[in-house]
Amino acid sequence: MPLRSTSLPGIAVLISALLRSPCGTDVCDSPLVSNLPHSSFQSSSQLSGSHGPVYAKVNRREGAGGWSPLISDRYQWLEVDLGSRTRITGVATQGRYGSSDWLTAYLLMFSDTGHNWRQHRQKDSFGALPGNSNADTVVQYKLEEMVVTRFLRLIPLAWNPNGRIGLRLEIYGCHYASDVANLDGSSSVLYRLSAQLSPLAISLNMKTSENCGILLHAEGKGAHSLTLALEKGKLMLFHQQGLSSSPDGHVLTSMGSLLDDQHWHFVKLERTGNHLNFTVDKNTQQVVIPNELSHWDIHWLSLGAIQSTGPQSNPFKKNFNGCVENLYYNNLNLIEMAKQNNPRVTLMGNVTFSCAEPLSVAVTFTDPQSFFELPGRTAGSSGHIIITLQFQTWNKDGLLLTFNILQQNRTLWLYLSEARLQLQINDSFGALLNLHTGSGLSDGLWHSVKLTFAEDHLSIRVDNDKGATAHTAVIPHPDGQLYFGGCPTLDNNHKCSNPVTTFQGCMRLVTLYNDLVDFIKMQQRLLGNYSHLWIDMCGITDRCSPSHCEHGGTCTQSWNTFHCNCSNSGYTGATCHSSRYEQSCEAYKHKGRTSGHYYVDVDGSGPIKAQLIYCNMTDRAWMVIKHNNTDLTTLQSSTERKQHLAHFRYASEEEQLAVILRQSEHCEQELSYFCRNSRLLNKPDSMSLSWWFGGQAPGQIQTHWGGALPGSHQCACGLNNNCLDPNVQCNCDAYNEQWTNDSGLLTHKETLPVRSLVLGGIEPDSEAAYKVGPLQCHGDKSFWNAALFDRETSYLHFPTFHGELNADISFLFKTTSSSGVFLENLGIKDFIRIELRSPFEVIFSFDVGNGPLELRVETGVPLNDERWHSVRAERNVKEATLHVDDFPAVIQEAPSDGQIHLQLNSQLFIGGTASRQKGFKGCIRSLQLNGITLDLEERARVTPGVQPGCPGHCKSYEFLCQNQGLCVERHNGLYCNCSQSAYTGAFCHKVISANFKSSTSIRYTLQEPHELSQNRSALTSSIFSKMTLKGENISLNFRTTQTPALLLFVNSFYRQYIALLINRQGELELRYKLHNSRNVEVFGSSVMNLADGRLHAVAIKRRGDTISIQVDKSDSENFRLTSDVEFNSINAIILGRARDADIVDMELAKVAAVGFTGCLSAVYFNSISPLKAALFQPGRHVAITGPLTQSNCGSLSSANPQSPVTTHSLPDPPPSLDPSQPLVNTIRRDSAVIGGVIAVVIFITVSALAIIARITCNRHETYRNTDVKASQPDVVNDVHDEPNYHSARNDNQKEFFI
Repeated sequence: MPLRSTSLPGIAVLISALLRSPCGTDVCDSPLVSNLPHSSFQSSSQLSGSHGPVYAKVNRREGAGGWSPLISDRYQWLEVDLGSRTRITGVATQGRYGSSDWLTAYLLMFSDTGHNWRQHRQKDSFGALPGNSNADTVVQYKLEEMVVTRFLRLIPLAWNPNGRIGLRLEIYGCHYASDVANLDGSSSVLYRLSAQLSPLAISLNMKTSENCGILLHAEGKGAHSLTLALEKGKLMLFHQQGLSSSPDGHVLTSMGSLLDDQHWHFVKLERTGNHLNFTVDKNTQQVVIPNELSHWDIHWLSLGAIQSTGPQSNPFKKNFNGCVENLYYNNLNLIEMAKQNNPRVTLMGNVTFSCAEPLSVAVTFTDPQSFFELPGRTAGSSGHIIITLQFQTWNKDGLLLTFNILQQNRTLWLYLSEARLQLQINDSFGALLNLHTGSGLSDGLWHSVKLTFAEDHLSIRVDNDKGATAHTAVIPHPDGQLYFGGCPTLDNNHKCSNPVTTFQGCMRLVTLYNDLVDFIKMQQRLLGNYSHLWIDMCGITDRCSPSHCEHGGTCTQSWNTFHCNCSNSGYTGATCHSSRYEQSCEAYKHKGRTSGHYYVDVDGSGPIKAQLIYCNMTDRAWMVIKHNNTDLTTLQSSTERKQHLAHFRYASEEEQLAVILRQSEHCEQELSYFCRNSRLLNKPDSMSLSWWFGGQAPGQIQTHWGGALPGSHQCACGLNNNCLDPNVQCNCDAYNEQWTNDSGLLTHKETLPVRSLVLGGIEPDSEAAYKVGPLQCHGDKSFWNAALFDRETSYLHFPTFHGELNADISFLFKTTSSSGVFLENLGIKDFIRIELRSPFEVIFSFDVGNGPLELRVETGVPLNDERWHSVRAERNVKEATLHVDDFPAVIQEAPSDGQIHLQLNSQLFIGGTASRQKGFKGCIRSLQLNGITLDLEERARVTPGVQPGCPGHCKSYEFLCQNQGLCVERHNGLYCNCSQSAYTGAFCHKVISANFKSSTSIRYTLQEPHELSQNRSALTSSIFSKMTLKGENISLNFRTTQTPALLLFVNSFYRQYIALLINRQGELELRYKLHNSRNVEVFGSSVMNLADGRLHAVAIKRRGDTISIQVDKSDSENFRLTSDVEFNSINAIILGRARDADIVDMELAKVAAVGFTGCLSAVYFNSISPLKAALFQPGRHVAITGPLTQSNCGSLSSANPQSPVTTHSLPDPPPSLDPSQPLVNTIRRDSAVIGGVIAVVIFITVSALAIIARITCNRHETYRNTDVKASQPDVVNDVHDEPNYHSARNDNQKEFFI
């Protein structure tokens, strides 16, 4: 109504409403108890007439000043009838006036009928509500969510230990109005609706005791239909189109559980675009619907049954039997329309507009002490005995019934075992009878059991199945009491025994001798006996709805807890929260992994699934993401098609691609075009002929080419001003008769990846091809993101951490301090903290409302050693865990019915606390919260006392560099320098091996003859002195069948040498000749038959006169030199065939002349790797004669068990040199061939001259006076035991290193 037409009284009412309620919402906090009549109050008992429940009103002093029961125990209750269903928003409690009687904790129960009570839940936990600390103060509790109920029951849990239960009560709320329809299973309502394309929203409340039945059925255009039906206590949403091939239609989703509990449940369907938001109670699920339903309108809506107006099949057997309240379709009250006999509504069957409540009293067995007992018939009883009951449980095992059999000294047990029903009769010698029936009875559904004892047989049946029967001679009458669920804990007469666990679940409709057991009389202690029971309610809870199992983990449960099966999910932990995989190839590399395919989970515990990615481990860790066409693709000219289109589908999902591009330090992708008479980008004075789409899906138009800048309309040659034609921006735009190309790397991440190509320069006489390489990225900003806290008072702060149900925190730290807080976030009461308590222990502490908990990992070794240590803490609804490095994890289970939400509200402090005490001094790196990396470096740049980055990684990761590889620091990370190693690869781990023929020879020269002659006048020169050794480190691997065979020969200019060979017997010999006037010394290994064609490893160490030899994994053998210990003026290291001029020992010369046939690998002499130099860095120090073929013959067959199951492939081979295809590197083919021929001729000529000169010089030096021992300097290089024995490397040494 317009404001100007509002009357003064109307304005007054509006102002009054606004004053009562902020934001104009209705106020619902009126006191409801004070004006209720006496008949509205009931209680379990009362101490006296003046202590009755009618006096339990807040701030009233009538009677004894409040209610007190006769006995103060947990079986007492106070009940209030509000007269009709009412909105409840809060309660208040107060002790009994002028007494020491008050409650300190209590539970609230709600009911519409005074039966079938439902416990109030605080969020997702059953928790006691706080009571009073004295008799006078009123303590209010505001419900987190409004409850609609008629009856409220308060159950005392704890009270003043110096008094008794005493209570005055107030309830706050307001009136509730609703429209209700009752359907009896054969009735329904059909609505004819007008078309409303948008929005589409249906909401209602439902209540039923049946676990199956059709709730709603909607039909619209295109013969589409949606059906909402109960199946086994869950709501299933079906879609069907006409008489589809599947008569059951397509199940879109299911929601809820235990919806047949005769309590109200809220249901809502709301369409938003091509999604349907499906809500049951507090839980909402977004469902993707078929495209045709995104603009679908409902023509017919039936309630309670399928009233089809078209060719629809009905896959459901039962209609809905229960009550529906406040059914709305797009804000249209459909039940009100039915009550008003609207002509668009058709009622079928007996539809009433009040809710009929079936009366069924259930009992709940809550714990191992739960049971109830009933008296049996007298001894004179005869005839049939029939016992029936219904039960509901999640547990696979539990006792249902037991009793002793009259006059037979036998016991009958009826129990669940592995979710099957078992009947067993035993005597003192064992089992006399075993029957079993049913299966899967621990599914949380109600199951009926019938136990029949007749004259000559007994039988058991479950859910009306065939059951099991056995013949008996007499009827097993109970001898005394019948026990249900369990046995009394104090059974001194042994009248009750239990072969299994106590039953935990619900029972109802128990009949004994055809009489229904009255549980209300039992509650009043007028029938039988019981303990630890909840009477008149079923307290079963579905702990898997909603499921707390993440990432596709499957949930199973028992009465007290749930379990997540994380198999095949890629995640681990109690709730499948933590990823099993690393977040990048960088992380895998620093775990020592080599190139291969790995599952990479880019967001850790986040929602993005792990995917298989190839990691190319070089000095960088490259992530290689391939697409559907990385090969060179030829374009065919066509008169019909002017453009060629290519689309690329990547192996990774879009979300993963986006994270990889964002987190990587560098990304690149090859984009190449090969052409002959084919333009790429531009004709003169025309628009672009070709372009591509790149960047975030679906991509943006890009007009530059590989190697050029975005938006430049250039190729790489245009950027570098070296195109074939200076008037164009691409080589191909020169329209050349010869093959040329425009190739380069795209490196601007905002334009990556390449998603599609549009190539338009193809003409009838053109030839062209293109190649789009895989997306390759290296570097992980998250992995190396670090901050250095240089004083204990410094800290970083971030927004509040939101990890209500699942919180995982991981980071690395290094420090020299003995203690400090890594992380802290506070709430009003809740908190979370991780700290270094001492050099030997890390503490993870938190509180979610159940009291503080502390997890402690004690390492036994100091953590303040300035090395990186990893910490991972996780807290979820099931448990909390703390991992530190590889030490055993500490696990603390969460209470099964405690608080589960972590509620924080302060800033998150890193490296300190809010009080700035106990701060951390050191480095924190790669800090992640629930898979999200906190940018410590960015925040550190603007925070005093904190520095971005943290150097010094090699101390922690130097173990990665193997085989004498050196760890080298980078700004963000490190790499292994293999220049001093006989190996190569990311970790100096790849063996270098080659096949030798008999004519193959590698000669690694350490000093040329002219160098020696130039220094002869000064034998104490630094170069000459470096060539005097008192020790060697020699290692190599070999594989051969040849005997004898020379493996390695090292000689000097003074006729000294070291020779390693296989003798004629296939044994290893090491020969030393270090003194010209003495004979050669020969040392042999005891390992036999080394010429067996298998790979063998040899390691030799000499220090002074002590030599150790180890072959394969045998024990080292020690020998002692007797002639001399100095090896002077080393000339060359020779592998394979040696020249006669190099060897003065005639016997050895014969072996050397034969050469070596086989495989050599990982050859290492001190810091020199001659085989590696020959294969990868040939130069003036290396001479190769004969065939030398690199191979993997030196690789060990045993694989690293920690490596992934993968094929470690080499980089993609170059394209085939097919004459019909473009050649990538042959723009000037003829010139290249001529230049190559000239180079070969020059090389051969120079090599011949060098060989002649070398032979001449060697012969001259051989016959020179060799007795120079006395003139050698005293300063020599000693050799240590370590593999890399040179403690200091200078420039002269590096001259000989590869």
